[in-house]
Amino acid sequence: MTETTPPTYTPCDLDDPALADAERTPCERWTRVMGYHRPVSSFNTGKQAEHAERVYFRTDKALASVEE
Repeated sequence: MTETTPPTYTPCDLDDPALADAERTPCERWTRVMGYHRPVSSFNTGKQAEHAERVYFRTDKALASVEE
């Protein structure tokens, strides 16, 4: 049995994408709602706008404010 190394992935340069737009597949975003997961695309317009305005918790900012 031979051991193989996993492929390495590097971030794509936005000016030179690795894939053409025709080669890409849409990415479905899901979120947790009231204890279960739902795709954001199934939300009504108002709920999608609310989802886009969410601010996510960042531990580095929280730690910085505690250290001050």
